[in-house]
Amino acid sequence: MKYTKQQVAAVIDHAVLKPDMTVAQIKENAELCKKWGVASMCVRPCDVKLAAELLKGSPVKVSCVLSFPHGTDTTPVKVFQAQQAIADGTQEIDMVMNIGEFLSGNYDYVRNDIKAVVDTAHASGVLVKVIQESGYLTQEQVAKACELSYEAGADFVKTSTGFGPGSATPETIATMVRTVGGKMGIKPSGGVRSWQTAVGYLDQGATRLGVGSTQAVLDGADSE
Repeated sequence: MKYTKQQVAAVIDHAVLKPDMTVAQIKENAELCKKWGVASMCVRPCDVKLAAELLKGSPVKVSCVLSFPHGTDTTPVKVFQAQQAIADGTQEIDMVMNIGEFLSGNYDYVRNDIKAVVDTAHASGVLVKVIQESGYLTQEQVAKACELSYEAGADFVKTSTGFGPGSATPETIATMVRTVGGKMGIKPSGGVRSWQTAVGYLDQGATRLGVGSTQAVLDGADSE
């Protein structure tokens, strides 16, 4: 399928998450987001208020990460983080699943941990994406993590933080689509650095794209 730059931009969550990002860089990235009309600008919790200010009046949403990048905060802390982000103006939350508890087989813990954030977010009309950090997981585990996220009421499943091992892969996206496609949004993130990679995931059934190098991806729009 052929895509225009605008069609691809409209499903990008533009990631502004590096620890050394400055206020000037946040402002610069907000201008890029508005220029292209991306789905959202995904920022660190400390930047939500500024991002909301900078994007006010534009169609670009503010999204933010939660318990990033390890997912190891306790559930009450995650709930507080969600409340704070919502109060500051976020419209979407990308939370990191507790990978250690998941790999330990503590599925009730993982489900309840996600559900606590989802319940808090949904009460304010805020969407939740669950980052699996799929580089740690087998494909069977990816499918199980998708099921737990769905049972917890989350809106999206997402592959990676970009700070863990590996990145999104076509195999992982195929597993996600097979498991929760049509029931949840699917977001490849980590390693989406070219036009070909981006549209490849869209062709597979992805509904959002986590991209840090948005300009570079869109500049490759005419590449086959």
